[in-house]
Amino acid sequence: MDDEALREMFRRARTIAVVGMSGNPDRDSYEVGAYLKAHGYRVIPVNPALTEALGERAYPSLAAIPPETGVDVVDVFRRSEAVPAIVDEALARSPRPRVLWLQLTVRHPGSGPRLTEAGVGFVQDRCLMSEHRRLTSPPGPG
Repeated sequence: MDDEALREMFRRARTIAVVGMSGNPDRDSYEVGAYLKAHGYRVIPVNPALTEALGERAYPSLAAIPPETGVDVVDVFRRSEAVPAIVDEALARSPRPRVLWLQLTVRHPGSGPRLTEAGVGFVQDRCLMSEHRRLTSPPGPG
């Protein structure tokens, strides 16, 4: 996705499911979730070891999130080998998320064509928080 598509994603998104979110504030997944919440997004933690995080109920999987809870973006903090199953769950949701985002070091190139064919955007090996900061912060003095 190019920068303009990412800006549009950030403008339109309301709810972001963070798959692999930790309840530990020292972990990157928690930091990213807290950042997103502080910037007005609803953050839904997805981790079978949690019951809640950041004031939201946690779910053991994407499939467990009630269908009436629309998920705009799925942000993945899991190992690359876990991605195919997460893609399956994302594509089974109705409505489908607009974007599946794989965080830094998480890559699964084979998922890209499948998601794109289904009309779901795909980003891999990039930090959602860093991209949000880069694309939504006002330009500095120049």
